[in-house]
Amino acid sequence: MSTAETILIVDDDDVLRQRLEKSLARRGWTIFAAEGFETAIALAETHQPQRAVLDLKMPGKSGLDVLRKIREISPNTKCVILTGYGSITNAVEAVKLGAVGYITKPADADQVLAAFGESRETPTPDFPPPSLAEAQWEHIQRVLADSGGNISEAARRLDIPRRTLQRKLKKNAP
Repeated sequence: MSTAETILIVDDDDVLRQRLEKSLARRGWTIFAAEGFETAIALAETHQPQRAVLDLKMPGKSGLDVLRKIREISPNTKCVILTGYGSITNAVEAVKLGAVGYITKPADADQVLAAFGESRETPTPDFPPPSLAEAQWEHIQRVLADSGGNISEAARRLDIPRRTLQRKLKKNAP
């Protein structure tokens, strides 16, 4: 992949946006990042990125609004919708508007590139995928780390009661 390939990441979640930026930059992509509609459109007009990853739910205008506008100003930009609120209705609407993919959070760079139809640069390992319990444990640990170890903040971000999170953390990792 040449370093001329560009991708626009639009997400109001600073942590996720920065993780995707770093991960995709390591893979050779030139990154443009925005936290909302206005910045995203300004970057799209200026740089005409080849790809765009758009968060569905953001304060103000949604990712579908960004998608509509990007399709007007940069029709060759391939767009993927990223959401923590997956629904068939939103996915169908995104595809009708021209999105080439629709993925749910949390997503890593490999999942984002796969949504564009990109193949992985590294071979797929021969070990089985994590169990649901393992995936949940890893997600909780990631959110807890992003919250600086603050259990109350992590519980708020996970949208679960603090006591429930405390009970889950007392259990041994799967």
